[in-house]
Amino acid sequence: MTKRLPLPKATAAAALTLGLALTACASSGGSSDGRAPRAGSAAALSHIHGLGLRDGSLYVATHQGLYTPDADGDPIPVGHRRDDFMGFTVTADGDFLASGHPAPGAGGPADLGLVASTDSGRTWREKSLAGKVDFHALDTARDSTVYGYDSANGRLRVSADGVTWDDRAAMRALDIAVSPADPGTVLASTEAGVARSTDGGRTFATGTGRVLAYLSWGAPDALFGVGPDGVLFRGTGGGAGWTRVSTVPGGAPQALTVVDAHRLLVATGDGVYESRDAGRTFARRMAVETSGDAH
Repeated sequence: MTKRLPLPKATAAAALTLGLALTACASSGGSSDGRAPRAGSAAALSHIHGLGLRDGSLYVATHQGLYTPDADGDPIPVGHRRDDFMGFTVTADGDFLASGHPAPGAGGPADLGLVASTDSGRTWREKSLAGKVDFHALDTARDSTVYGYDSANGRLRVSADGVTWDDRAAMRALDIAVSPADPGTVLASTEAGVARSTDGGRTFATGTGRVLAYLSWGAPDALFGVGPDGVLFRGTGGGAGWTRVSTVPGGAPQALTVVDAHRLLVATGDGVYESRDAGRTFARRMAVETSGDAH
């Protein structure tokens, strides 16, 4: 279990920012206004929660459903569901996994549990935990094990098939990342720094070092993290150390996905940015306006 320790002054501001995001993450409910987004309108979206690629196409999970950019970089909706996808990931097989809350008026339980799509988000089916869990972070290991952070209960949950779940460590975190080389190694971003588990998330060492908001481990040599202030770091030694790379454009980060050692996707306040040179430079792939809240 992650324990809180006094932080050095140099990390206090970042930890405070992350703490505010954690509070918002834990208390977030369903969509607040019920308004349907306008397709092709950057102003329509708020709260980006996840990013992924499938067959070269970018998919963006938001407070108002799943989107992909058109030729001009404007968001267009995918499928008909406008659910608040709080957690989102694309598996190695190309399946989409998500969690969160149903769209206003959609009916059903307040928490989606785990839902899955095999057709790039056009349709979704329930897998498990409907009405019981709202995962705010999802990741999968090389053996297809699903890791989900249940924010309402402050607990990591793990499943070999996405149906039967094992409760693991109780902790307070914003994001998780599973090692592509070792499914038993899991990192979590906490107010005290990056916490590490080597037993599949059953226990975590106390978070130390760099305070980061979002983590992604796209390949054995491609671990990255972004701080609450948008500064991007590359992890060394499996997260034992962090080297500054650059500052991501667009303000505070809202999501991070590492594709491989060279390609990264980051969502910030005004859009989704892509880097093809390991985070040194970025180009905007999709223009959006968001509220600025991580969750």
